[in-house]
Amino acid sequence: MTGRTPRITSFVRAAALTGAAVAVLRATAPGGRARWERTNHAGRPVGLYAGPAVALAAAVGAGRVLPGAVPAVVAAGVCGAYDDVAGAGDGRRGLRAHLAALRDGEVTSGAVKLIGVCAAGLLTGGALKERPVDKVLAGVVVAGAAHAVNLVDVRPGRAAAAVLALAAPGLLREGPGAPAAAVAMGAAAAVLPGDLRERVMIGDMGAHALGALLGAAVVAGNGRAGLVAHAAAVVAAAVYGDKVGGSAHARYHSCE
Repeated sequence: MTGRTPRITSFVRAAALTGAAVAVLRATAPGGRARWERTNHAGRPVGLYAGPAVALAAAVGAGRVLPGAVPAVVAAGVCGAYDDVAGAGDGRRGLRAHLAALRDGEVTSGAVKLIGVCAAGLLTGGALKERPVDKVLAGVVVAGAAHAVNLVDVRPGRAAAAVLALAAPGLLREGPGAPAAAVAMGAAAAVLPGDLRERVMIGDMGAHALGALLGAAVVAGNGRAGLVAHAAAVVAAAVYGDKVGGSAHARYHSCE
């Protein structure tokens, strides 16, 4: 088996599972159509099937190629799903607003998501790295990547396209992170056409799950220097996104 074969297989499996999951959810609509179909920011009907589908494919794919990433992918997806539902009417935008509310004793959906994703990131960092400093850096990368992908989810197809672009360098490198990057790319590629046509959206659930897997792929494929560089990048993205991205993200996710 050549070095490229596991990547191709991981990509194809993830894309196929994502497509199948979207089709099953669309056909069955557990809990009723009203739970899965919304009117988006532009007044067009859109389905929420893609979020659970990509989260499922990311978790299953991670279990095959990078088991240590599974807790972060699952936790990020669950926390994102909670924010998709509970955060719909929350007027607070950005990390600072949610942290300020938490300091005042109010637990917002964004705070739940932040705490859950960070904890899962640290757990994954502990599973993938041996030294304490590397474990912490890895946790920052995983949680930060989940947040970063969600930040760019402000237009149809933007988050899925970002995953494809960000995962491509990891896919080209030899190492344990490459198959995980392929899983993220396969899931993102499967939903991108429908996302661009505004037929489905991945929501916080899908964006966070894909981002967490992407971060885990980075962690698996990098040593201390790479972890420091990627941790700095995701922290900078979080700070910048907190200043300029919250309103755009909120408008895009304002489905009825």
